[in-house]
Amino acid sequence: MRVAVTGTPGTGKTTATDRLETDLEVIHVNELVDREGLAVGVDEERGSTIVDLEALADRLVDREDVLFESHLAHHLAADRVAVLRCHPGRLRERLRARGEPERTVEENAESEALDLLLAEAVERHGRGSVYEIDTTDLEPAAVARELAGVVDGSREPSAGEVDFLDAR
Repeated sequence: MRVAVTGTPGTGKTTATDRLETDLEVIHVNELVDREGLAVGVDEERGSTIVDLEALADRLVDREDVLFESHLAHHLAADRVAVLRCHPGRLRERLRARGEPERTVEENAESEALDLLLAEAVERHGRGSVYEIDTTDLEPAAVARELAGVVDGSREPSAGEVDFLDAR
């Protein structure tokens, strides 16, 4: 079983997966990229790491019984993809509290309103393998419980149920 947990930065991926009780090995992709030098540079305009997605996929191709966590996780081969979502207004609050630059805050809030990561996940993995979880009003433990349902198969796929388009 390979599960990807993805979502716009600030939706709660790391916090929830750290609380998730699972037999799957949890791999925080951003840590792996840093540790193994899988970056090809830095986007100076955004101040973000540019990841060699092909090298990352090659590094993880033989891994089974894993859960990948990152805003890039949906680019990896997976049996199920959980897309964490958060209302853009709340996402702005979370990112500002983390000290993110205003440009980053707005870019991520717009991405969330437009369902960009969800669309990418559905395009790559198909609607039947994608599970949306709205983290806006959930505590991390509740998000972890929702993720557990994705992992154990007790939760039904739910791509397209969350709509923040009016929140732009």
